[in-house]
Amino acid sequence: MAARLALIGRLLAIAALFGLLLGVYLVAIRPGKLRWGATAEELSRPLPGDDLVAAPSFQATRAVTIMGRPEEIWPWIVQIGYGRAGFYGYDLIENLGSPRGIRSARRIVPELQRLAPGDRVYMSAIAYLVVDSMAADRFLIWKGLDHPTDSAFTFALSPVDGRHTRLLLRIRLRYHWTDWRLPLDLFTEFADHVAVPKMLLGIRDRVEGHRAESLVPQGVQIAIWMVVFLEWAAACILILISRRWRRVWGVALLAGFALQFVIYAGAPVWIRTLPALAILAGLVWLWNTDRRLPSPHEH
Repeated sequence: MAARLALIGRLLAIAALFGLLLGVYLVAIRPGKLRWGATAEELSRPLPGDDLVAAPSFQATRAVTIMGRPEEIWPWIVQIGYGRAGFYGYDLIENLGSPRGIRSARRIVPELQRLAPGDRVYMSAIAYLVVDSMAADRFLIWKGLDHPTDSAFTFALSPVDGRHTRLLLRIRLRYHWTDWRLPLDLFTEFADHVAVPKMLLGIRDRVEGHRAESLVPQGVQIAIWMVVFLEWAAACILILISRRWRRVWGVALLAGFALQFVIYAGAPVWIRTLPALAILAGLVWLWNTDRRLPSPHEH
């Protein structure tokens, strides 16, 4: 009975850890990420496609200013997609296995400019959206396959002056709370904040003719995400098996904060490396001290 109660206490501690981290995400991270780069007016502005998804679980409007006219930006948007020009973002993840190669296009590809309502735009090797409607140099809408649809992605171009244009991307999703697609919805919930701004900046850099970025920093960044995630998972496991699990709980909480920082903070790669090293040192120290404790069976 005592062992069972102890296990229940540890499981409750892990549940509390999840609750605290989720609270930080919902209060301090999510609101700003949902409106990345967008003005108050752009957030409230009606866009084509808003009527496709009623009562969305997730709505985000992101925006970036590009030095270019709408007709110079439009071809880069039209050719987006897996097996097409890529997504101009995290190529090592998003283009993995693409028949056109790992790198997103750095040029306008003529054969990818033919797009029409009803066409499929693949997000991965097996998942795709369809083009709902489009108006050249103005907007392009992708939507999901359900009827009524559960997702709408609107790219909208709004001229600022003769040389600058605002590119807006509004995403409206309705989560599948009761079927097998919920894990994918939740993955989108947390990953979208990272992928979409990177894509918008990738479009901007291509239109403005910026130099191509090496894949090395991107690979390092992805590796740091994975390392800190594994550290956090290891800390959760140690809560269940360590004899000083309360100390481990504190390290697990710090590891969770570190994970949120390295994913969402936008800090330079070398700064993101520091919390990964600190958490690793803390876990090693706790593991070694736990091993040196006398066994409860020793007298």
